[in-house]
Amino acid sequence: MAKIAVMGAGAVGCYYGGMLALAGEAVTLIGRPGLVAQVRREGLIFEKGGETRLLPMAATEGPEGVAGAEIVLFCVKSADTEAAGQAMLPHLAPGAVVLSLQNGISNAERLSAVLGRPVIPAVVYVASQMGGAGHVVHHGRGELVLGEEPGADGAAAVLNAAGIGTEVSAGAAVAMWTKLVINCAFNALSASTLQPYGRIGAEPGALETMRAIVAECRAVAGAEGIALPDTLEAQVEAITRSMAGQISSTAQDVTLRKPTEIAFLNGEIVARGDRAGVPVPLNRALSVIVRLIEARYREPQTS
Repeated sequence: MAKIAVMGAGAVGCYYGGMLALAGEAVTLIGRPGLVAQVRREGLIFEKGGETRLLPMAATEGPEGVAGAEIVLFCVKSADTEAAGQAMLPHLAPGAVVLSLQNGISNAERLSAVLGRPVIPAVVYVASQMGGAGHVVHHGRGELVLGEEPGADGAAAVLNAAGIGTEVSAGAAVAMWTKLVINCAFNALSASTLQPYGRIGAEPGALETMRAIVAECRAVAGAEGIALPDTLEAQVEAITRSMAGQISSTAQDVTLRKPTEIAFLNGEIVARGDRAGVPVPLNRALSVIVRLIEARYREPQTS
């Protein structure tokens, strides 16, 4: 039995924590008070494949929950990477393997700088959301691709044994960029309209717009020496069918009036495009739109 901590137990962290607990691993969820209260009272409410279970496991609000963990799944929002890393650093076991299960392409590097140790980047392919405090709902997929950093093979073995399809790949950087571009195509459109992927894809002109967003991202990636797959545009179109009912994590944040990760999605493309001299007007516009939506509920309104 491996001891595993989930730092930032939201929709992603609770799904993978739940899968590991189902496999008999000793899991500690580190999250908000409502989640901790539910898990301590009854267990994590784990909804998957039409079945709902209560999964007993440990839960705490504090970063000391990582103490003694052999594997740490780091699932906090991108903007909180440095602060959460600093908070857990005093409690982290010397031999702990840390995986960054976060959106964007820079989190593992940023976290590694804080911790002073390697952090394994993980490309996350899961559709999940919180159905309430301590209640995770799985909608589809769940596989992971890990970078080839030290400890990746051992972590992958634990994850695969828990039914989480996990690959350690030299192509993780390209996979991470590919996931970022897919997020750039969907997340802001879903957040600004509160529409699911299928409805977005059905709107006249939407697929052409998404292809243009991908083209901007492709140009920025190329400027950094990253060759994205030729099938990327087809992947985006296929997702409008295979995940037709899904809304983006950014849309979920907007619905819950929470800070979004737009700065690490379309905003990341804008920042890198500006540095490389690559024009990215669509990504810039989407980033501005989502920030303005956030401003409506994050700043005091004047009459």
